[in-house]
Amino acid sequence: MSTMKAEKVSRMAAEDRRELVIQAATRAFARGGYAGTSTDAVAREAGVSQPYVVRMFGTKLELFLEVFRRSVGRIRDAFAAVLDEGPFDPESEEDKARMGLAYATLLEDHDFLQVMMHGFSAGGVDEIAAAARECMGEVFATIKRTGWDDERARDFVAYGMLLNVMLSMQAPEHLEPGDPLTALTRCAFGEMLPAASGADAP
Repeated sequence: MSTMKAEKVSRMAAEDRRELVIQAATRAFARGGYAGTSTDAVAREAGVSQPYVVRMFGTKLELFLEVFRRSVGRIRDAFAAVLDEGPFDPESEEDKARMGLAYATLLEDHDFLQVMMHGFSAGGVDEIAAAARECMGEVFATIKRTGWDDERARDFVAYGMLLNVMLSMQAPEHLEPGDPLTALTRCAFGEMLPAASGADAP
C-alpha cells in the first residue's frame, strides 16, 4: 500500500473508512467467495493494512456476513421501495412489472449479486447458512406485501434466482447464435438483457 493512499484513508471519517472497506470486500468476495478470499486480499483491494481490516470487522466471517446481508438487503429494499410508493394491486401486470423493474435497476452491479450467490452456496458454514435463511425469508416476506399468495411470491423469487444464476455464469455476456442457453438468456432477461450484459446485446 502506498504511503499516499494510506494517508488518504487515514484522513477519512470513520464511517467513510468503513464504507470503503465494505465496498472493497464486496469486490473481493465477489471474485473469490468466502473460502477463497482472505482478509489480506480485502485489505489490498481497499488499500489498507490487513490488521486494520481485522480491527474494524473482527474475523473474515463477520466481514463476509456484513457484506452478504447488505447485498441481499439491497434487493429487499428495492422491492420495499416499490411497495412503499403507494397501493399495489396484486392482479395488476403493471404493478408486477414495477417490481421486476426494481430488480432490473440493480443488474449492472454484478459484484453484490455474485456475493449473494456465494452466500447462498456456502451452506457448509453454519453462520452463513443461518444468515442466508434469514435474508431469504426477509425477501419473501417483503414480496408477500404485494398481496400475492405463496405460489405467486415463490414464482417471483424463483425467477429472480434464475436471473442471478445466469448472471453468475456470465450468460448475458456469452450470447452465441444457435446456443440453447442464448435462447434461455434472451427469454429470461428480455428487455433487461442490455443492463445485464453491460452492453447492447447482439
